[in-house]
Amino acid sequence: MKKKIFLTLAAGLLLFTTVSFKSDFFEIAKQLEIFTTLFKEINMNYVDEVNPAELMDNAIQGMLQDLDPYTNYWTEQEVEEARITNSGQYTGIGAAVLTKDKTITLMEVYAGYPADQAGLKAGDELVKIGDVTLANFEDDAGDLLKGAPGTEIPITYKRQGKLENTAIKREEIEVKAVPFYRLMPDNVGYIVLSQFNRKASAETEAAVKELKEQGATSLVLDLRGNPGGLLTEAINVSNLFLPKGKLITTTKSAIKKYNKDYLTTNEPLDAQIPLAVLINGRSASASEIVSGSLQDYDRAVIIGARSFGKGLVQRPKELTYGTQIKITISRYYTPSGRCIQALDYWHRDEDGNAVRRDVADYNEFTTANGRKVYDGGGILPDVQVSSAKLSAITEALLKDFAIFDFATTYYYNHNFEELQDFKFSNGDYRDFETFLKNSGFEYKTETEMALEKAYIVAENDNLQEQISGAYSELSKTIDAAKEKELDEKENEISKLIIDELVKRYFYREGLYNYQLEHNEVIDEAVTVLQDPTRYTKILNP
Repeated sequence: MKKKIFLTLAAGLLLFTTVSFKSDFFEIAKQLEIFTTLFKEINMNYVDEVNPAELMDNAIQGMLQDLDPYTNYWTEQEVEEARITNSGQYTGIGAAVLTKDKTITLMEVYAGYPADQAGLKAGDELVKIGDVTLANFEDDAGDLLKGAPGTEIPITYKRQGKLENTAIKREEIEVKAVPFYRLMPDNVGYIVLSQFNRKASAETEAAVKELKEQGATSLVLDLRGNPGGLLTEAINVSNLFLPKGKLITTTKSAIKKYNKDYLTTNEPLDAQIPLAVLINGRSASASEIVSGSLQDYDRAVIIGARSFGKGLVQRPKELTYGTQIKITISRYYTPSGRCIQALDYWHRDEDGNAVRRDVADYNEFTTANGRKVYDGGGILPDVQVSSAKLSAITEALLKDFAIFDFATTYYYNHNFEELQDFKFSNGDYRDFETFLKNSGFEYKTETEMALEKAYIVAENDNLQEQISGAYSELSKTIDAAKEKELDEKENEISKLIIDELVKRYFYREGLYNYQLEHNEVIDEAVTVLQDPTRYTKILNP
């Protein structure tokens, strides 16, 4: 208990210090001195042995948790990891992994890379790396997979309940910003831009040039699921389609030096070719800067679902001993003046959650051609596709990894040699529903959570006994509605299951090829681009 009290007090002191620094140097010095002496006394006199590094780390995390989720303290190792991520190249095994509760689960294996060559598959759980059993390893287990290129490491993994052994030879892994592009029928070029690392604009430019050489007369730029990355690359990608000297984004802050306009600096690659940009709820940050600027200049038709709304700008600040703090310094705004940020972390609800503005409070802005656009966080597409926005139950299934786990089981019970032979039937979906029941999957709707909260409050009003019967009936009604929703959302959920399965059988390239034939958002983009009258009317009504 004493330890927790110390951490809370320490976090409070540090938070107060951060805010006070701008206006009262004496106050920050005073609070730092109090904290230093408190930290010293705890370490010297506490009844049990304490770990100074752990105490300090907890104090720092306690201070930051009341800010936004993007202001983070980075250890020296995390600083290096961020540098590698932005470079687009690293040494590893060529797989996306989930590290949780002293386990490493392979979420996706990339074709031709070490993990794939070693026979590993998505869903495999690593049990032992080298001579280290993960269940007994206290540090970040992911670090065990790193090492010099060419070095080999034995792996023990669990697959479908059985232990297996293999060996992986580490090598240089190139992370492509543009993992896929292809010329579709009717001379429509399709480009997937999956992240904004240092190669993003160069790879996008190369893809555009090659597609035009193949005969592309219009383009689809797919930013769905792109979480963002480097601001400079977002500006450069926008610059491929917008003239030199155009404002792409503005950053605004309470600190004057962080207020800045970012303009294009080069001549465009092609400022005329018809362009559609695809976004969804997982398109964030740099993706929103690109789609927002192209929308504000009426340069592209934006298609899909409202983007994530990550409009907070971070900048790394050097600390001592190679550590850094990645701190939010300002907000992003589109050329028309719209704030990209969706959630307000400085005005929270009674449960401590960041609030989202009501639609009635959105502000109106205009594009270059006078079209009305609105803020409210993220970028709202010009053409909204209902299937691009996920329902609450689907979001819950993804968060719980229910679709991923079902795909793992399905993969080992079905075999498909060719992409064109793949199919997922209504009977397969019924198997998925059975899988959910057997796995104990549960999720709570907002209505359900509000009802539970009201029932708890009723106890304070001495009404719980009187309303218990009605509460029970309402709960049963909600449960029945949730079961019905699984049937109603079969089409939406099935598509996500299919995407996960196609990746298992035919890797990511197979998924992109499959989506070109079966994805409603891509179909809508092609339809718009193939109708010049509609395309022009959307951008210049």
